[in-house]
Amino acid sequence: MKIGAVTIGQAPRVDVTVDIMDIFGGKAELIQAGGLDGLTKEDIAEFAPGEGDYVLVSRLNDGSSVTFAERHILPRLQEAMNKMEEEGCRLIMMFCTGSFPETLTTKSIPVIYPCEVLDRLVPLMSKKSSIICMTPSPLQIEQTEEKWRHYVKEVKAVAASPYGDWETLEKAADEVKDMDADLIVLDCIGYTQEMKEMFARKTKKMVVLPRTLLARVVSELTDAAE
Repeated sequence: MKIGAVTIGQAPRVDVTVDIMDIFGGKAELIQAGGLDGLTKEDIAEFAPGEGDYVLVSRLNDGSSVTFAERHILPRLQEAMNKMEEEGCRLIMMFCTGSFPETLTTKSIPVIYPCEVLDRLVPLMSKKSSIICMTPSPLQIEQTEEKWRHYVKEVKAVAASPYGDWETLEKAADEVKDMDADLIVLDCIGYTQEMKEMFARKTKKMVVLPRTLLARVVSELTDAAE
């Protein structure tokens, strides 16, 4: 089955696919595109978030990360989705856990957003309705906590980028291990399986990894594909 994968950063997201392609069992052909494809860092600097902007963080092809306002890339994401539909993709995965406006759409194929999967499943996974949410940037803490308060009773957002150094992630795990929450959500597609295992080991809490959760949901549609 031909599947589209849209990243808000630059494609291909080889850092994501390394953790998910085995889940599809060889039955998915991934067509990738990104909202920042073809842009230089100087171009992207023009997309810096201002007051009131919805803040996104993603990865560039050189492995570095950038922070930018969602509004600047929406037309580019729509263009990528249109092209994927024209090329025969049966569905599209969004490689980002952020929220996107309903104006971002397709004609006839589904788009699966990790945030919508997480919104529904995370409350079922937390007995206390109390979660810790890891987010890449301090600029995202307020918007992250505001979003999750619609779904759980208690949320504490902590910033530690999946695109930064490992020591910072380990310090974040040490910081949250004694917090009164029963579930950690690694709320960015950039967090890896290795990071999930480290957080689970250090905190002794359950951990949700969006990239593999997304792939497992999509694999339900691909596991019978010829």
